[in-house]
Amino acid sequence: MKPHRGVPILVFGILGLVVCPFLGVGAWVMGTKDLEDMANGRMDPSGKDLTTAGRICGIVGTGLLALQLLIMMVAVIGMGIFAR
Repeated sequence: MKPHRGVPILVFGILGLVVCPFLGVGAWVMGTKDLEDMANGRMDPSGKDLTTAGRICGIVGTGLLALQLLIMMVAVIGMGIFAR
């Protein structure tokens, strides 16, 4: 059985919220894979809570990243329209 990666996933999730939103994507992907492995008995389930918390932080961070990208796109398009 593989050891859990709950702590690194949680750290990536928190850093994805605070510092670099792209780390949130990694936390989301890694957390989903690890929770699947835990459910199938291939990974130590003792880190399930940490992994779940990191995954949730990653999802929120990814959502914030998408929102930032959307705002930037609207701003650039708006500047292009009003610059004429």
